[in-house]
Amino acid sequence: MEKNLKDHIVVKNFGPIRKVDIELGDLTVLIGAQASGKSLFLQMFKLIKDRSAILKSLENYGFVVNNKLENLLNRYLGEGLSKMWTEDSTFILNGNRFSREHFEKPSKGNPSDIVFYIPAQRILSIADGRPKYFMEFSENDPFVLRKFSDTLRLLIQNGLGESGVLFPLPNRLKSAIKKMYDKAIFHGGKVVFDEKGGQRKIAMDVENLHLPLMTWSAGQKEFMPLLMAFYCLSGPPQNVVNRNEYKYIILEEPEMGLHPLAIQTIILQMIEFIHAGYKVIVSTHSPVLLEFVWVYNCLKSIPENKRVDALCEVFDLQIPMKSNFNFLNDVYDKDIKTYYFSRSASNKVDAKDISSLDVFNEDIAVNEWGGLTQFSTRVNEVVSKYMAQYGE
Repeated sequence: MEKNLKDHIVVKNFGPIRKVDIELGDLTVLIGAQASGKSLFLQMFKLIKDRSAILKSLENYGFVVNNKLENLLNRYLGEGLSKMWTEDSTFILNGNRFSREHFEKPSKGNPSDIVFYIPAQRILSIADGRPKYFMEFSENDPFVLRKFSDTLRLLIQNGLGESGVLFPLPNRLKSAIKKMYDKAIFHGGKVVFDEKGGQRKIAMDVENLHLPLMTWSAGQKEFMPLLMAFYCLSGPPQNVVNRNEYKYIILEEPEMGLHPLAIQTIILQMIEFIHAGYKVIVSTHSPVLLEFVWVYNCLKSIPENKRVDALCEVFDLQIPMKSNFNFLNDVYDKDIKTYYFSRSASNKVDAKDISSLDVFNEDIAVNEWGGLTQFSTRVNEVVSKYMAQYGE
């Protein structure tokens, strides 16, 4: 896997996006309010990188695109969303402009995806306790969700669940991270399969109880498709998902439904993926991930022989056991970027590089981390003001 990919992507005049100009790091964090164009940007990044593989998948599922951009966008983004493309729409990757003609070229050969996309709506993939087929979704659902769900289905059908157990699994994930998932999410529970009505459905055995998926906590349900995605990207290569073919991991809103302790474990998983050579792009509404990036920026200035110890303390890891987290050793050699997607007065989206997260910066977008710390800052100011005047 290539370790030094540098991608610079520019998107202009597409849907709500006026201009997004982003240089990807080893870890790239996108923040912004709902409907600020983050998912649209990420989906178009995958379309540019994986166009041929996406076309081949659509053909295999019986869709007719006929080398028409409108058909491709409707099948990929969702019915009717091709209207976001205008004659002013511009896509530039590493200096190469991708025109209508590029997107309309037919697929050749048997291309493979290089972007593994974990969508925000991932819980829909296992809503009734099993990964859904691609064609079970509606034409309004985006391709990335449908493909993600079908990938999980094939993964389970082709041997992942032969033992009848889905968690914990040997030879999948680092043992230290697996233990943290158990502590933060499953609390000693074993995720298993129910074999009923000819279908395999996810359940959990915990404390002498057998619990179907629908009875789990919201966080446990949200985490399951994440866990299965992580299985795809770790352990030995498989026929369904050959992790060695992927260069990028897109992870939308990993914090959904999760307690901050569980989010911290997800961050460690992302660091491990970066250590393995993947480029990770994550969108988030949680300040927890930004707090990690801020700490990372600060700790780069301390002596090298103290940096891993400091990160172990940040994640509340036992320093004598830090050999279990050797992937932290080279995180300081990685490039971490943060971009803020926001709407202007004209209601169009632009992106700003706020990678420093400097709380003393004069730019409010930087010092309030794209608005993620705005409320806590205001709360502190209000409490200080009124307690100084009226407090005992």
